[in-house]
Amino acid sequence: MAISSPSLLVSSHPSSLPLFSRFEPKLIAMPSFPFPSPPPLRLLPISSSTSQAGPLHQDPNNRTLFPFGDEKHSMPTPSHRWQRVLLKVSGEALAGDHKENIDPKITMAIAREVASVTRLGIEVAIVVGGGNIFRGASWAGCSGLDRSSADYIGMLATVMNAIFLQATMESIGIPTRVQTAFRMSEVAEPYIRRRAVRHLEKGRVVIFAAGTGNPFFTTDTAAALRCAESE
Repeated sequence: MAISSPSLLVSSHPSSLPLFSRFEPKLIAMPSFPFPSPPPLRLLPISSSTSQAGPLHQDPNNRTLFPFGDEKHSMPTPSHRWQRVLLKVSGEALAGDHKENIDPKITMAIAREVASVTRLGIEVAIVVGGGNIFRGASWAGCSGLDRSSADYIGMLATVMNAIFLQATMESIGIPTRVQTAFRMSEVAEPYIRRRAVRHLEKGRVVIFAAGTGNPFFTTDTAAALRCAESE
């Protein structure tokens, strides 16, 4: 899969890493993940080493880029355009060939790509969808299920994906925290903006789950919201 982004995912092959030093606010075709079915990833740069927020960019493959402003960090500032980025992973991306709800090969491929970025000193947050398990909009009205209840079930599905992705990342040594939009204290932290930012500053990957915590809003909306809050 070709990934277009001015900021986030690069191949783990060392020959691709110098691309980071040449990043400009334009779309760059990057090497592909080692799996056949292209997952719809969305990359949202949160914080830049330059100043001022830029306009929203939309590429032909419907991947949305949101540039945001500058911010000081406790970690050494790398010489890359984006100091902090947010990756939107759809639920369908995690399903792979759809033989199971979650394909471990997909989560491992994503984890390795994220690891290659965190090793450069770039802070990474992730918003994960839940469409591979349950999509509220598709089930609303079935057997009397109202839209709000269906959306809450879909939010629970995103938490399942987030926990699986967290386990995969930590298995290869990436410190990861899951934060949910509503309280599930036995399995994840509640979403607290300042705590999330602090995790990022300490080099931890933060996975945001349960969308915005409200029905009628997609995880794409949650990605844009968390991106703006984390700048």
